[in-house]
Amino acid sequence: MKTIIENGKLILPGQIVEKGYIVSENGIISEIGEGRYEGRTETDIVIEANNHYVSPGFIDMHTHGAGGYDFMDNTVEAYLGIAKKHAEYGTTSLVPTTLTSTTEELIKTFAVYEQAKAINTEGADLLGIHLEGPYFSYQQRGAQDPKYLRNPKPEEYNEILKKSHHHLIRWSVAPELPGALELGDVLKSEGILASIGHTDALYEEVVAARKHGYTHVTHLYSCMSTVTRRQAYRYAGALEAAYMIDDMSVEIIADGIHLPQALLQFVCKFKPHRLIALCTDSMRAAGMPDGEYHLGSLNNGQKVIVEDGVAKLPDRSAFAGSVATADRLVRTMVDMAGLPIVEAVRMMTENPARILGVDRTKGTIEVGKDADIIVFDTNITIQTTVVKGKVIYHKKKKDDDI
Repeated sequence: MKTIIENGKLILPGQIVEKGYIVSENGIISEIGEGRYEGRTETDIVIEANNHYVSPGFIDMHTHGAGGYDFMDNTVEAYLGIAKKHAEYGTTSLVPTTLTSTTEELIKTFAVYEQAKAINTEGADLLGIHLEGPYFSYQQRGAQDPKYLRNPKPEEYNEILKKSHHHLIRWSVAPELPGALELGDVLKSEGILASIGHTDALYEEVVAARKHGYTHVTHLYSCMSTVTRRQAYRYAGALEAAYMIDDMSVEIIADGIHLPQALLQFVCKFKPHRLIALCTDSMRAAGMPDGEYHLGSLNNGQKVIVEDGVAKLPDRSAFAGSVATADRLVRTMVDMAGLPIVEAVRMMTENPARILGVDRTKGTIEVGKDADIIVFDTNITIQTTVVKGKVIYHKKKKDDDI
């Protein structure tokens, strides 16, 4: 049985095919062409794209939750619920992200992840775990619970790595902390993306971190140092280093709130587009109405308020994660940053795939890659989501063609 998507504007590497089709077999893209596919049989699944855009599925490399669930709930139900909710908004692959917590809680996460991945057939593909903390700067903690902050020590992080069973794909760390450079070396040797986040580092400390394997910056502008004065002298911070280090990749929360229009445009003007990825950094209220929620687990998490399209601490002193979905990020980059749709899509597909090291199978529509494909209209409203050749979501309408 084949899955066929036809009559769409195919967003392919470097071009748009105006009237094209895609064929997948056994979850893998087997053919791409122009015009109408002539090899269909009665058993094939045919998706009529109605001249909408047909794109690689979105890849969210940093998300904490959606649909009323948080990955820190540490239940299979939460993992599956988040994956399904994000798929409704075009995400075909995601990286479950933790919050600063106890070592025991982090280790439990790996076991739950493994169980969920084995039975996840109705949502976005789970690519691996992202540990956000607990090795962060107190001054740049943001909404991370300060009681769990600590410095990296080999006896702890080696135990975490051992218990991860190779499910760990990235780790965000403040590189100025004692022991952080040694941890960077270990992560590099293990093929794990070492990312700089929640940091008060000076420029020189980030340069040193780059030499120890830190190649990526977690949510640029959020919870990081910039130009500071110490006595009479000014020093550049992590933000400036992200621009100055030519091969450093960055991710931005492009919900239009964490970064306003001018900063979105600034990032796109001064950072090569191939090094920019979009991420939701979404918490459990993504895809849900405004109100009160918990950031992190229901038992140990912090109460937050969702209003004005973003999550905030109860005293409104800081943002506490976003409620964005991937389609909103792409829409924002087109409408506010002024990017062509192909460039905005690339920041949500090809770029995160390459940064995460999964671009051999994900991120672009090419023969031999996973059939992770979405259909959306000119407003980036998702019509259909396909994960490994299986239709996971289809927007219901009167003239349903699927």
